[in-house]
Amino acid sequence: MKLSIQNLALLGCFNLIAVVAIFILSADQAHAAVGAGGALPYETWLTNLRNSVTGPVAFTLSIVGIVVAGGILIFGGELNAFFRTLIFIVLVMALLVGANNVMSNLFQGAVIPGGTEIPSESAITHP
Repeated sequence: MKLSIQNLALLGCFNLIAVVAIFILSADQAHAAVGAGGALPYETWLTNLRNSVTGPVAFTLSIVGIVVAGGILIFGGELNAFFRTLIFIVLVMALLVGANNVMSNLFQGAVIPGGTEIPSESAITHP
């Protein structure tokens, strides 16, 4: 019995679908890792940086940066490559900070309610 290239490709697709289905159907439930945090030496300054970048001052500066960088790119005439790259970096950073603040304000971020208890590993029963 000879197998053509089309039959081999079809057989490969069926095998791939079967493997993916086995992985999906046999996957165990993923459990959330519970960590206290605060143990690493660099977490305090990262938390301060996050609070500074997501505040109202950063949002206002990002809007000003977008307007100024856009104005320079539109009305700046001929710019050399270094200055143009610098303006693009400022524009991208302003867009990232502004988008973070807009998305946090629209969707209120990821909030875990205060009274929620996370079950311990011994309380979870496996089927």
